[in-house]
Amino acid sequence: MTQSTDPTLAAGTEAPAPGTEPFAPGTESFASGSEITAEFEVTGWDERAYDEPAEGGTLARVTVRKAFRGAVDGTSVAELLTAANRAYVASERFTGSIAGRHGSVVYQHGGVDDAENPRTFGHIVPGTATGDLAGLRGTITFRHDDTGHHVTLVLG
Repeated sequence: MTQSTDPTLAAGTEAPAPGTEPFAPGTESFASGSEITAEFEVTGWDERAYDEPAEGGTLARVTVRKAFRGAVDGTSVAELLTAANRAYVASERFTGSIAGRHGSVVYQHGGVDDAENPRTFGHIVPGTATGDLAGLRGTITFRHDDTGHHVTLVLG
């Protein structure tokens, strides 16, 4: 197993507004527009290069395991395709709880770090949420800074 710089942590998002309630008033549904932010740590990184040219950057496949804590609490496994440790695309299955609701869900996300304007993008894959998370929709972004690794879900 080779430890590498995790490109999923390249870009930032703003912290959620204080007091943001993740559930629609009087319902069991997640409120549209709610932001949920949590911390995570990378617990496994297994990288395998599949194209290593003399110039232009290595292409690799990476299996990443994460442990989340906070409003998002559980574990995930992701398969990333990386380009020169500057960009990635990933499919990631999370299992655990989000705002106290238990189940699993698949995220698809990616990012590019051009050293000046790093950014990530991502979505909850429709139809993949199970258990109490069934029907969950929205976007996901990852951020890495001096305070650690963070994930933010914006529910839709």
